[in-house]
Amino acid sequence: MALAMLGVMVFCLTLGVSSSTSATEKPLNEIKAELKAQYGENKRITDGNYDKSLAVKCINGTFVGKKHDGVIAYKGIPFVGRQPVGELRWKAPVDVVPDDGVYEAYYNGKTPCQLDYDAQVASVYVRGEDCLYLNVWKADDGRKNKPVMVWIHGGAFTAGGTVEPREEGTNFVKENPDAIVISIEYRLGVFGFLHLSHLPDGKDYPDAQNLGLMDQMMALKWIHENIASFGGDPDNVTIWGESAGGDSVTTLPLIEGSHKYFKRVIAQSGTPVLSKTTKQAIDDTNEFMAILGCKTVADLQKIEVEKLLAALETLGDMRIGPERDGKYLPLDPYEAYANGAAKDIDILQGCNKDEMNFFMAESGVGEPFVKEYTRRFAKNSVLLTDTEKALVESFCKDVKGEKYEQLCRLYDQIWFIAPLFRISENQTKAGGKVYTYFFTAESSVPLMKSGHGVEISLIFNHPEETRVSGRAFDETFSKTMRRMWVQFAKTGNPSLSAKDSPDGKAHAWPLYDLKNKNVMIFDEFNIHPEKESQRKILDWERTYFLTKYFCL
Repeated sequence: MALAMLGVMVFCLTLGVSSSTSATEKPLNEIKAELKAQYGENKRITDGNYDKSLAVKCINGTFVGKKHDGVIAYKGIPFVGRQPVGELRWKAPVDVVPDDGVYEAYYNGKTPCQLDYDAQVASVYVRGEDCLYLNVWKADDGRKNKPVMVWIHGGAFTAGGTVEPREEGTNFVKENPDAIVISIEYRLGVFGFLHLSHLPDGKDYPDAQNLGLMDQMMALKWIHENIASFGGDPDNVTIWGESAGGDSVTTLPLIEGSHKYFKRVIAQSGTPVLSKTTKQAIDDTNEFMAILGCKTVADLQKIEVEKLLAALETLGDMRIGPERDGKYLPLDPYEAYANGAAKDIDILQGCNKDEMNFFMAESGVGEPFVKEYTRRFAKNSVLLTDTEKALVESFCKDVKGEKYEQLCRLYDQIWFIAPLFRISENQTKAGGKVYTYFFTAESSVPLMKSGHGVEISLIFNHPEETRVSGRAFDETFSKTMRRMWVQFAKTGNPSLSAKDSPDGKAHAWPLYDLKNKNVMIFDEFNIHPEKESQRKILDWERTYFLTKYFCL
């Protein structure tokens, strides 16, 4: 997606500030205070003075957490043996080594390097290349073999971090003590997704194009090897993410050897749509190098972080995301699903009714959004045949309202709805299990509707985080949705009996099938399944084919 526009908007969403003033609910000083409270320096404990009941022994050290409201949080645990700095920039993550030391796990690690869009907030949003840490939340109830839910944050692979207040796990675990929640960091932007192997000295950097995913895999390896010490079941791990996090969790199952680290996927508003070809990656790298005046990786290594980020911003349309290189990742993720690459992985996935309204509302509405996305589609539509262009034009003509409505609904289909159904179709064809949903509850922020990310504060049980949702959603609806997520993580089936459901009603969530195409509708006061044809979520004739072009 276009970095200049999408990156800034997703970054603002992640930080909790708005690129326009319409969605900002909290004063800046409150946002800064929340972020600042998450940071500090986790130190080694050498005097033996710590609460042994809050300590967990892992391969790379004993980590001491903090307890609040019956939930113990362990923050800033490194999942690599060496951080990716200096000579390790653009190198694969290094595995941990045994360590008998005792360490505080009180504060978030650093957030991955990313662009500054608000200097005041950035002043407390501590970032660095040394960013490969994770956080664990568990109820202090002594129970063992709990299902583990590993959250991978979004941000268009260019922004975001585990410090985001609305994604803090205490509230979720307090309500659902039978699950353990983990959040992980990974390298972003050109630090995590930059093709380098074609350069004169690039043979020493064969993995640079997919380092962000490799970081995620290393975190999952650490979790597999250590989570039993926290009371988690290493054989019952669900990977879970939204936006680029959803892209990640639907891509990770396609990596060879990944299935031993997880058995389930929850993907909110994300599919492999953000991935790119090797040619696209090389073209972008060459343009990036030209801006910086570099010819080799050695030249790049001499460039300071701020200059690398400034060049990334200058490019604007540089594609950031995993590379479909035919080695680490398949050339066509959709076909990999159809061929059974993930048929043994249970999947729960869905999207929101008005995804693009978030980007439209945050861009200032009207002319800026129309100008950017008209330009974008004109540039990328050269890939389409004349027949395909006519189908898209026909779709847009049938959308009522202003020009921005046409563009919102078109890009809903391109980036979210069509890829969602293609994964559901192909996973089902291969004999795998997939539960599909459509979220319709609306934000009270003007024009936001059921936009991208409005459900995150609901899912993490942070009703006070209203800057995107605009309000707290119905409490019973919210609890029921969260309970379905946990039920899926526990059993592979999100259905709830009347006894287990917070609203006292049984909710049978049917598997997606090729005939009925069942979808669970998350209307705020009426959770129920429907056939896709009842609501006509996807335009099968006029937009489904666009999935072959990925991120137009």
